Amino acid sequence: MKAAVLTQYGKIEWKNVPTPSISDGEVLVRVKYASICGSDQHVFRGEFHPRTSVPMIQGHEFGGVIEKCGKEITNFQAGDRVTVDPIFWCGNCPACEIGHYPACLSLKLLGIDVDGGFAEFVVAREFMLNKVPTDISDKHAALVEVLAIGFHACKRANVRQEDSITIYGAGKVGQCILQAVRTKTSGPVFMIDILDTRLHLAHQAYPDIITINARDVDPVSVIHEHTNGRGVDIAFEAVGHAVVVPERLHPVRGCIQAIRPAGTVCVLGLSDTEAPLVMKELIFKEAKIITSRVTHGEFAETLHHLEHGHLKPDALISRIMHLSEAQQAFEILEQEPEKYLKILLRV
Repeated sequence: MKAAVLTQYGKIEWKNVPTPSISDGEVLVRVKYASICGSDQHVFRGEFHPRTSVPMIQGHEFGGVIEKCGKEITNFQAGDRVTVDPIFWCGNCPACEIGHYPACLSLKLLGIDVDGGFAEFVVAREFMLNKVPTDISDKHAALVEVLAIGFHACKRANVRQEDSITIYGAGKVGQCILQAVRTKTSGPVFMIDILDTRLHLAHQAYPDIITINARDVDPVSVIHEHTNGRGVDIAFEAVGHAVVVPERLHPVRGCIQAIRPAGTVCVLGLSDTEAPLVMKELIFKEAKIITSRVTHGEFAETLHHLEHGHLKPDALISRIMHLSEAQQAFEILEQEPEKYLKILLRV
């Protein structure tokens, strides 16, 4: 088969590799579309080393058609359209013992810890598979994983009808949180970033939201002005590596100041740098600060909302390229991040 192989960090080659074999409890999926994730970009740059090693096949956001089933597969058959939840867990650590799999001490993902979907074929276990309804296109099926991250974050933060929301970061994950949020609450939503292009994309998809460029104004002041000093019920941080803007708070602290008393902050941004906090600000509000990572069974919910037209997946797609152009696609994302959200790779 053909695959986009990361042969060394920063270099992807389109080449022939052996088609993987499957065990009795696995299926072989013919990939239709795959999507480049922010984590894929970190892997591409070598920032996940030594967790990752080259050569490897990336890709954990993808959808396709089952080519072949192992003998123990009972709920799927060849020809089924599927999207694949890429995570698998040990089953033995303290988190797994209580069924909290996203916190597994040795959590692994297709496309990061084992070969993934940037190839013509990929192997998956039955529990990872989700059938794709006929009304959902192949390209939208490749976005289910990242959209499900938004739904998982909403579950972690317990978003309820009429809740007011702040989202720091209008990148890939922030936009997916926005889409999930809008299926759960009609309350005010504030979207914060330092790139007008990303804020414009969010506002174009959801004209009722309030977008704030943190370079121009203080987000916390704007939020309190619009909420008559109350603050929002929930604030999500999806920035990760924050850019220092003079006279502006770090996004996590901005979230804390933006929420109401007894509100919730949910942090998703993966950053290696410290986030300066004043814990008194959190304690005086007796607020909660929680985190969210990957997904935990939200694929079915995501597929339901996609099938019924409640989401806007095309708003996430900046460009479609062939998988053989993966090197070029990664370079585009590195060189012009402000212009792109998701690049889909057609197989």
